[in-house]
Amino acid sequence: MSTRSNPRANPRMSSRVSQSGIEENTLGVVVGREERRRRRRRRDNREFRRPRRTIQATRVQDGLGSVHLGVGIGIAAGAIMLLNLSRFLGYFTLYPDPSLAVAAWAIFVGTVVATAIIVRVNGYRLPTWMFAVLLSGLALSLALDLMAVWGSEDLGIYPTAGVAVGAALMAIVTLRETREILIATGALCVTLALSMVTESRDDLLSLAPELVVLALAIAPPIAATSVLRAFRRMVQLEVDRVLVQSTVSTPHLAVGMLASEELARLDLAAERLLDDVANGKHPFPLPPAVASNAATLATELRLHLIDGRRKSWLFHAITESEFLGPVVTLSDPDSLAGLMDPEQRDGLLSAIWLLLSDAAAANQKIRLTLGPPVPSMGRPRMFPVVILTTGVPRHRVDPSTWEAIKKVGRYVDSNAQSSVRIDIQCSVIRTTDH
Repeated sequence: MSTRSNPRANPRMSSRVSQSGIEENTLGVVVGREERRRRRRRRDNREFRRPRRTIQATRVQDGLGSVHLGVGIGIAAGAIMLLNLSRFLGYFTLYPDPSLAVAAWAIFVGTVVATAIIVRVNGYRLPTWMFAVLLSGLALSLALDLMAVWGSEDLGIYPTAGVAVGAALMAIVTLRETREILIATGALCVTLALSMVTESRDDLLSLAPELVVLALAIAPPIAATSVLRAFRRMVQLEVDRVLVQSTVSTPHLAVGMLASEELARLDLAAERLLDDVANGKHPFPLPPAVASNAATLATELRLHLIDGRRKSWLFHAITESEFLGPVVTLSDPDSLAGLMDPEQRDGLLSAIWLLLSDAAAANQKIRLTLGPPVPSMGRPRMFPVVILTTGVPRHRVDPSTWEAIKKVGRYVDSNAQSSVRIDIQCSVIRTTDH
């Protein structure tokens, strides 16, 4: 009867081969081919894991995308084009020579259809080269249309394809930058205005219908641009609120939203480096370049972790917010905001958002002061929270703001002109020695 040696009883035995053919060390850890394949598969499948708050914000941004808005604007632009085409057909018998007007509409329709096909093929994106082609085609169509109606104001004939150019610019407001659309609209306005001014006329009152034509040409792209700007701002505001609101569940002292991304990147780099060392890719002693990289990663990780022990969730929520950062000033030297429970945090953040969103003044400011703590030997710990607003009149504060402030604690408010001061007595459960 043969007996197998116990690797734990023989410290000089560094490894053994099991009955399954898998090599194991004295601690029973698999180090053979199977483990190497497992590590390689794990390394290949490893990917950058973004924090949950970023994923949540991305989903909100996808849900609030401009796809549906673009479809609505496109339908409205198509209706305006058809209206101008019907006007052209009604003027057809009045043209002294309709060939120029026909050519203008042929170029316009061909350019618009070609652009629509390119946009569809490119995943609803309008390349720069195609945008240049579109502008060239629209400019040529506008020139031919103005030539077709030149000197025909007495006949009651006005530009039709030229007015439809504004609708074409309206249709692409979601595909190009707002600045480009406004520049093209300005060029259209100048061209039509110069045509009106330079054309000779016997009756000055004949200028009135042409002013209406000018307004019909430039109003659609300007209106669509204004709507799109407001929509994009709303989307940015909602995404920013999602990111900021996610801080209510963070620890007392933690890294910020942007630092979480950087910390995840450093953690991934450190894992890859350790895997390379464990797999024998980097022999001991480590090469100077690898050792320097490891030291740099360790230093950056240490700095991020230390920094996370000095700033509260409220500091990160305000400073890393695109909308709160420029208008909210925070004074919390003792990091008392970290002692609040999630309901109090949610109430304080909601109150700040409501105070800012309900204000109409452009110079709105909020100063937020926490502390100093009130000396207390009991279980609850109390400290004052003062919200001082500028440019936010008392009568414009929404009632839901006061409901949010009630979650933080008992409060007293006072107002003077366009400023509101809210003194809150916040009570928290003493869970640490802070």
